[in-house]
Amino acid sequence: MRKALIVGIDYYSHISALFGCVNDAHSVKTVLERNSDGTVNFDVKLFSGTRSKDAVTRADLKEAVRALFGDDNEIALFYFAGHGHIESTGGYLCASDCQTGDDGLPLGEVLTLANASKSRNKVILLDSCHSGFAGGHPQSPQIAELTEGITILTASTAEQYASEENGSGVFTTLLVDALSGAAGNLVGDVTPGSVYAHIDQSLGTWEQRPVFKTNVKSFVSLRKVQPPIGLAELQRLTEFFPSPGYDFRLDPSFEPESGNPNPINTEKFAVLQKYNRVNLVVPIDAPHMWHAAMESKSCKLTVLGEHYRRLVERKRI
Repeated sequence: MRKALIVGIDYYSHISALFGCVNDAHSVKTVLERNSDGTVNFDVKLFSGTRSKDAVTRADLKEAVRALFGDDNEIALFYFAGHGHIESTGGYLCASDCQTGDDGLPLGEVLTLANASKSRNKVILLDSCHSGFAGGHPQSPQIAELTEGITILTASTAEQYASEENGSGVFTTLLVDALSGAAGNLVGDVTPGSVYAHIDQSLGTWEQRPVFKTNVKSFVSLRKVQPPIGLAELQRLTEFFPSPGYDFRLDPSFEPESGNPNPINTEKFAVLQKYNRVNLVVPIDAPHMWHAAMESKSCKLTVLGEHYRRLVERKRI
């Protein structure tokens, strides 16, 4: 099973209210519930603190986190958007009934529950101020204490605030964008690593910096999205390029608009052009694939193309 706890808190009874966290939580819930083809992905429980009658108390939050990490699942994912607090004793996630910040749910308790979980993959996503402290030791915050299978991705460092733009957290906007497909690989998998890479590249060095901590042997897919090239076409890499460094020879018969096209070759050329569009193949000594064909040049695999050729050869995809 793939289980997710999504929490967004706008309402606070004693500290300043927030305005985009509940909407952010709903956006994350929507994108995680199903893969892009409509198949079921995560079984999601949503806590949204919008007003006093649906406030998310510290007790509610702690019990929900305990329940999330208490089962044996393929993935247990925790997302939190709301106030965060940090002081010398550690970091905290602020529930609706917080008064001072340090009466929130300690990040140390969240990590303790995650570290003890039997779930094979534990993913913690935090869009709150000072969330980069998560996983750190109060006396030695530069040291992360993560058991195998844990990944933490936060909106900002322990010293930074998490920004909002247009009524939504900057981090969550990029997170949803990544899960929607911007961070998908050529087989349609969105992993925690690719999500972090997308967010990291989207934020400048003067902006809030996301923090990524992990202790895993391999990344799990958080969501399946439509890949930019079909799997059957991707698996033909070894047909076109049977060995490393192989050059595929072209001639005008590959180009449909040449004077004498060959249907077999034009079909192959269509696949090669798709490879070119996703940076798997480049023409040799020609500016475009069309020129390579018309001038009887060759094409070759890029470094990325060689990587995927090896995956096909080893029957990994």
